[in-house]
Amino acid sequence: MTARHQTVIAMGAGGALIAILFAAGSWGGLRINFTPSYPLGLWRVTSLDRPISVGDLVLICPPETAAFILARERGYVRRGLCPGWLTPLIKTVAAIAGQQIKIGQSVRIDGYALEHSEIHAVDAEGRALSAFPGGTVPAAQVFLHSDFAGSYDSRYFGPIPTDGILGLAHPILTVPP
Repeated sequence: MTARHQTVIAMGAGGALIAILFAAGSWGGLRINFTPSYPLGLWRVTSLDRPISVGDLVLICPPETAAFILARERGYVRRGLCPGWLTPLIKTVAAIAGQQIKIGQSVRIDGYALEHSEIHAVDAEGRALSAFPGGTVPAAQVFLHSDFAGSYDSRYFGPIPTDGILGLAHPILTVPP
């Protein structure tokens, strides 16, 4: 067998393994995170059978808004199975309905500073970023955050609907980004 045939077989086997893992993950509530906002690797998503709380780590489908269309075009959000062909996000719930968000150089929630929430005027490629102007989190929406400095989160797109929440995210086999 030639080296080329071995390479083709190895690539085919690798592709088949990825497809099997993806299918198994979809049935078993498993997801693979490839973004640096949270540790890379395997995550389990479990049903949320209670009201959402601040501090919950969730997997959520983003809404089809101008902010997410731009995020998709710029590569902040990948192609996935959510509406608008967006990928679900893993984020921490930083504020829930009724809480007050103030945006300055960083985020304040109900008057308290949100750690690791500095606002950036440009992304890693020097493209302008618009910050959420602040305000009260509306009913049935959440303000999401990640400690990762380059995270595209509610600092930029604002609160998003809770009906996009797919469940709570739990790391299974992960490594720091």
